Amino acid sequence: MAEIIQERIEDRLPELEQLERIGLFSHAEIKAIIKKASDLEYKIQRRTLFKEDFINYVQYEINLLELIQRRRTRIGYSFKKDEIENSIVHRVQGVFQRASAKWKDDVQLWLSYVVFCKKWATKTQLSKVFSAMLAIHSNKPALWIMAAKWEMEDRLSSESARQLFLRALRFHPECAKLYKEYFRMELMHAEKLRKEKEEFEKASMDVEHPDYSEEILKGELARIIYKNSVSIIKGAEFHVSLLSIAQLFDFAKDLQKEIYDDLQTLHTDDPLTWDYVARRELEIESQTGEEQPTTKQAKAVEVGRKEERCCAVYEEAVKTLPTEAMWKCYITFCLERFTKKSNSGFLRGKRLERTMTSFRKAHELKLLSECQYKQLIVSLLCHKFLREALEVAVAGTELFRDSGTMWQLKLRVLIESKSPDIAMLFEEAFVHLKPQVCLPLWISWAEWSEDAKSQEDTEAVFKKALLAVIGADSVTLKNKYLDWAYRSGGYRKARAVFKSLQESRPFSVDFFRKMIQFEKELPNNSPVSYLIVCFVFFFKDLWMDYMKEELNHPLGRPENCGQIYWRAMKMLQGESAEAFVAKHAMHQTGHL
Repeated sequence: MAEIIQERIEDRLPELEQLERIGLFSHAEIKAIIKKASDLEYKIQRRTLFKEDFINYVQYEINLLELIQRRRTRIGYSFKKDEIENSIVHRVQGVFQRASAKWKDDVQLWLSYVVFCKKWATKTQLSKVFSAMLAIHSNKPALWIMAAKWEMEDRLSSESARQLFLRALRFHPECAKLYKEYFRMELMHAEKLRKEKEEFEKASMDVEHPDYSEEILKGELARIIYKNSVSIIKGAEFHVSLLSIAQLFDFAKDLQKEIYDDLQTLHTDDPLTWDYVARRELEIESQTGEEQPTTKQAKAVEVGRKEERCCAVYEEAVKTLPTEAMWKCYITFCLERFTKKSNSGFLRGKRLERTMTSFRKAHELKLLSECQYKQLIVSLLCHKFLREALEVAVAGTELFRDSGTMWQLKLRVLIESKSPDIAMLFEEAFVHLKPQVCLPLWISWAEWSEDAKSQEDTEAVFKKALLAVIGADSVTLKNKYLDWAYRSGGYRKARAVFKSLQESRPFSVDFFRKMIQFEKELPNNSPVSYLIVCFVFFFKDLWMDYMKEELNHPLGRPENCGQIYWRAMKMLQGESAEAFVAKHAMHQTGHL
């Protein structure tokens, strides 16, 4: 192995000598490079190989290449690249080849190889790398697409890209992504040929080439791909995706029309088709001969007309296809237009009217999901349409009586509307809801009561909530109650609430920490206050905090730490006791 390493180091000497001779590196730097290279070579030549060693080798060589490039720029020297950079690139490629041969399944390694070749190697070399990678990873459509795009965009070889797509489709005959990218590539190719032909015609040159035939220039190859793909891959979504690609190319109007007509013929029972047809009305300009709107008001009227045409298509759609999915498309469109900003009061009014009309129809048919009720309520609230928001919220709670979120939104609307019946509605909500989902409502009631009612009323809400909410949810409620007590009545009130709850399980360490913090904020506070907390609680962290306070507080008594330790050991049990002893030992040795 030593002989191999020595031979590889000697192979480097000509490039290193050139680097020193032309002044890019000093003699000391060359010696450092040789030492580092020897270490790296040893790691990739030993019997047990690790992928990280190959990666480190490659990264070092890339860093060296970039450093050489920067120093060339600095001194303005651009000669001897064959002897220096090309030699390094060739060596790195050899390392990549060894690594990719050993770890064939590592796609990321192959991609690193590709990235390196894109920057430093020739296009021919990169083409070979893609071929080797695809021979092993032919089951990954994304890699085929990457290789074909590179052939098309970087190597400017449409034929090579086409061959790659055709090979890929033999492996993946039902891959929608491959068909879409192949379709896009053929349209790009046709567009490129059209531009070339225009340039030739401008130069008054006769062009007689099969690639410039009228059919190819019109995108006939893309049309063939379209026909083949829709016969294999069914569904409106794929059809629409091809149409969206075709619309990016102005010359493909005939192809666009054909795809659009086929969409309406083949997928009339798919909501996506109707949704696409309806939204297309927004893109259709005024008919030729009509005066284009110039003023803001005229533009708003024109937008309103387009939206009316969209809604007319949606109305026809929900009659033809009265399903939840179709109504979802309709309501989603109305919400999108409603939330779109506009300075026109006329347009805003029309959008609100259309949204509410479509909602009422869908609600009567019970063809809206809970999510859509929520979206509509939130949108109406954001725009301060409280009456309409309440209408939707009432309808939503009628249909989804066991949904805590729906009741929350309804209560939010009533609170913003300053309704006098809020407390009564909270009570009504608890009748319909399971106790497990009521915590957010209890918190909302308490927060509303704090702002709108007396302290006595708010405390009554908290007490009622603690009787209704059990288990882990009560922990959050206790924290809220203690916070409110401190805000409303200061330390004395918080202390009273704390005493009433300190033995109410389940315990919460945050609850006790809050009380500790309140005590620490008192003037001339003593660390003895920790004892009040720790005596009734079984958390090791609080006992440790108590000991730290005695050690660090200005009024603390460090000599009490031993006594605190034994008290903690009496109260803590099982794992808590073991963890406390371990923490205490770490603290004693200075590691805590």
